[in-house]
Amino acid sequence: MSEMKLAVMGAAGRMGRTLLALVQQIDGCCIAGAIECQGSAVLGRDAGLQAGLDEAGVAVSDNPLDVFGKVDGVLDFTAPAASVEFARLAAKAGIVHVIGTTGFTPQDEAAIAAAANHATIIKAGNMSLGVNLLTILTRKAAAALGPDFDIEILEMHHKHKVDAPSGTALMLGEAAAEGRKISLADKAVRVRDGHTGARRQGDIGFATLRGGSVVGEHTVMFAGEGERIELTHRAGDRGIFARGAVKAALWGYNGGAVKGPGLFSMADVIGL
Repeated sequence: MSEMKLAVMGAAGRMGRTLLALVQQIDGCCIAGAIECQGSAVLGRDAGLQAGLDEAGVAVSDNPLDVFGKVDGVLDFTAPAASVEFARLAAKAGIVHVIGTTGFTPQDEAAIAAAANHATIIKAGNMSLGVNLLTILTRKAAAALGPDFDIEILEMHHKHKVDAPSGTALMLGEAAAEGRKISLADKAVRVRDGHTGARRQGDIGFATLRGGSVVGEHTVMFAGEGERIELTHRAGDRGIFARGAVKAALWGYNGGAVKGPGLFSMADVIGL
């Protein structure tokens, strides 16, 4: 089985540093590239030192085109515009692209889906095993409880997060909508302010909290008459997302017998 050569996008960010460190600790893969934007203070720095570990012999670069031609896969927790461009480059190179970025527009989603015709793209609003199990439980609970139970999704993240609701919250909302056989786009309520009137039956509400250093907390509430069911996941370590991303990359690489073009999710990776 050949070792998978991985590149980390956004090497200077919190997730980028976590990924750089983790890849060097997991069997079956190695750091072969690290990307940052032009003008970054870490350009030219050794990727291993950037992660707080020993030298990896790989310098942080601002040239993704060069890096994509030398690796088997990329780990990408960056920004929507960057991830769309990286998907295009992954399609050109025919490599594995793991996307943990959130906040995509419908146009972005379409561009990534098109790139998946030529690359193995694994995309998820959350890479953790626990959250993906929570997604399945949410879908099943929504189907079993029916419209008499109101669905509300509460999420909290650190104060630096720029998109809301979180990609995980939206993923949970989609699961709830699938369980009810409705369209989330038609039933999502993301903002409540002022005199809103009574809650409409069938709506799926979202509430967003931001503050401190919270890695990620998500609760799906099913509120009925006289009873409430809550399904909750709390992330205390950013490493759970990094481990999931590396697991996804190795799954897509498949020991060198790459899965082939397609748009996959973490549910595919972990067999749920």
